[in-house]
Order: sequence, then C-alpha cells, then structure tokens
Amino acid sequence: MTVLHLADETEAADLAAFLSRLLHYDRGAAVRLQAVGTALAVFGRPPSFEVLAVRAVRLAKPYENGLDATLDVTVSAGQLLESVDERAATAQVPAAVTGPPWAGVLPPRGGWQAEPGLPVPEALRATVAAAVTEFRSRTGELAHEGRTRAELDRIGRDIWSREIGRTGLPVRAVHAAQSLGFLRPGGDPADTGLFSSGAWLRLRTPYGSVVVRRAGLGTLGVSVR
Repeated sequence: MTVLHLADETEAADLAAFLSRLLHYDRGAAVRLQAVGTALAVFGRPPSFEVLAVRAVRLAKPYENGLDATLDVTVSAGQLLESVDERAATAQVPAAVTGPPWAGVLPPRGGWQAEPGLPVPEALRATVAAAVTEFRSRTGELAHEGRTRAELDRIGRDIWSREIGRTGLPVRAVHAAQSLGFLRPGGDPADTGLFSSGAWLRLRTPYGSVVVRRAGLGTLGVSVR
C-alpha cells in the first residue's frame, strides 16, 4: 500500500481536519489525490456549497517502495482519514474508488491570473456572517405551512449566489472557505487573493483554495484528466 510521508505533524493534523470537515457535509465523500514530487493536492466537493475545495499538503518525500514520482487516484475520504497517523506524520492511500463526476473535471494547474476587487479576509468573514443572519431571519419568518424544502432552497440560492462586489465570486464560495477552515482569522491579508483561469475562479488562502466555475463561459478552461 502506498504510504504518504507528510512534512510534519502539523501537515498531518491539517489534512485530517480538512477530511473531517468534508465528511461532515457528506459521510460518503470521495477525494481525488494528485501528487508530483513532494507536493500533494487533495480535491473534494462538499455538496452543500457546490464548489471544489483544494487542500495543498507538503510531503517529506515522494513515496516509498520504489513507486513513480506521481500519484493520481480517487479514494474514500473516510478511509484516508482513518489512515492518517498524526504522530508519525504519515497516511496510507486507500484502494481507488469509482470517482464522482466532478473528479473527472478539475481546474487547470497553471495559467492563473490575479483578479482585482477582493475584500480583505475580515470583510469576507463579515459578509458570510451577515448572509447567515439573513438566511436565519428570512426562514424564521416563514409560516409553518410555507416552510418547505423548495422555499428554503429558494431563499438560500438568493443569498448564496450573490456576488462579492464585482468579482464574480459567489458568496457561497466564501462561506465554503470559512466552513472548511480556509478563511481563518490572523495572518497576512495579502496571502488571500482571487485568481482566474479560463472559466474558473479561485479563492486562494494560506490554508487552501475554493474553486468555482464562472457562469456564461461555456466549457473554457476545463481540464479532464
């Protein structure tokens, strides 16, 4: 079985935390792992947010047992989490699973360009807090007979699909970043930014990225691999 040697205990703990958060939203979550050299990317898609989450993990060395220097496989997030040994800073790659449709269409690796207009992290967190408050207020005002799943979803779409300024980034992407532990207080605000590549928008933070497809751009920038 392939063993991932993570850079240190902190990397192992952060990977475990990310997987735990994905499983909170989907107990049957799968993740796609891609590694080259000592860089590992873990892709997941929490269904509540309709975004692609990417957690970068540093490896101490590529792999053992003489395997090639690359890895590309879709596995169970739960099984991967169970294999994480924080003290030893290792994780075992589970057997491959049949990946969900999103796992076959990933954003490009390169060609990302900085986009202007993203508020500072503190303002982004405030936007999410205001959106959560609005959702609770509007749903709380519904009469019992009107509190249907369809109406709750309609209110949710109205709030979470709003854009952050003129960036094209939906509020749900920022909500996802905060819920997944990517948009934490502290740190240098300059380390958080918005980037685009073809049809994709990427909210990057020091702890991970959230990627969404921009509406109205067809299939530009799709990377099937």
